[in-house]
Amino acid sequence: MNVSLYIAKRYLLSKSSNNAINFITIIAAIGVILGAASLFIVLSGFAGLKDFTLQFSSIVDPDLKAEAAIGKSFILTDDDTAKFKDLKDIALYSKIIEERVIIALDDKNDIVTLKGVDESFESVNDMNSVIVQGSWLTQDANQVVVGWGVSSNLSLGVLDYSKAVTLYVPKPGKGQITLTNNPYNTIKAVNVGVFDINEKLNDTYVFTSIDMARNLLNYTPQQVTGIEFRLVDGADRDLVKSEIQEILGDRVVIKNREQLNDALYKMLNTENLAVYLIFTLVLIIALFNVIGSIIMMILDKKKTLNTLFNLGATLKDIRRIFFLQGSLMTVVGGIIGLLIGLLVIVLQAKFALVMITSSLAYPVTLKFENFLIVFVTISVLGVMASKIASVRITKTLVEAH
Repeated sequence: MNVSLYIAKRYLLSKSSNNAINFITIIAAIGVILGAASLFIVLSGFAGLKDFTLQFSSIVDPDLKAEAAIGKSFILTDDDTAKFKDLKDIALYSKIIEERVIIALDDKNDIVTLKGVDESFESVNDMNSVIVQGSWLTQDANQVVVGWGVSSNLSLGVLDYSKAVTLYVPKPGKGQITLTNNPYNTIKAVNVGVFDINEKLNDTYVFTSIDMARNLLNYTPQQVTGIEFRLVDGADRDLVKSEIQEILGDRVVIKNREQLNDALYKMLNTENLAVYLIFTLVLIIALFNVIGSIIMMILDKKKTLNTLFNLGATLKDIRRIFFLQGSLMTVVGGIIGLLIGLLVIVLQAKFALVMITSSLAYPVTLKFENFLIVFVTISVLGVMASKIASVRITKTLVEAH
């Protein structure tokens, strides 16, 4: 058995004759345990919050979306749609027309994004799950479904045929606008439903049929601003993306769900990194206790070290003893901390110990990568702290009587 490892374990588990050193060692071990547990709990909590946030945007975001590469719209031919049917990994696709418009009711108005969708949209995106009032629109009538924020801003009810909303969009063309010419294309519609996804989407989007959007914008029957795709389970998104790109060519840009929400993903990833760095800094501060504990142990065992040196142990062997002691303390403490953190996360997931609101528990997600990140972090920092402490042992120290 490795002599240095054996002695290191004995020093770690045995009590010192000096109670102050015992107290410092206990404090150091508790600091490592709590640091590892805290880092794991925070990362798991943030992972849960990230999943909770993204689940709302995923309702209205398809697996893949084709957008116009130049301008606002492009032409989708019958030949293109026929080729889509040959792609086995595409479950469904929906043609859309999207544009910023003005929506008005009585003396109130708002600028929103009008999204005209075809009959397949409801199957590509699970909109029925977010309708909180009324129902989804039909394709054969001038109907809209608005977000909760838009409904509130306009004091807009559901199925109130006496209060139809008016949609305005500037007419295309050049030259000055005169009072005799109406500068807007307008169309009236009845609100049949209200959806609730998140604050941004609730305040931004109004859905209508693709034919109504096409009439409002004077688009041709084959002109669209985008195509949204839902893929079959297990499909290779990158492969399907390249296949769609080959069909539609340079006129479109294909984006996946992450690219459609790149700002949101960047924000969440940046916050996750910031949280990790902050709690890693706390962990580094806690590991100063480990360094102090090892140095105090070195001073306490000075006579024993002199005996080992006289018996033939090299300075490297003696340094290895305390290096291994510190490494064992941090690794074992890290594992205990991870187990405590795991217990806390499981209890939160099962019993909702911490609530955001009276009906919403703080979301948590267990991920193996977080477990691995914490273990590697605590191990690397522990090894570094142990190395810093063990190099304090000099030949003068071990030779002194």
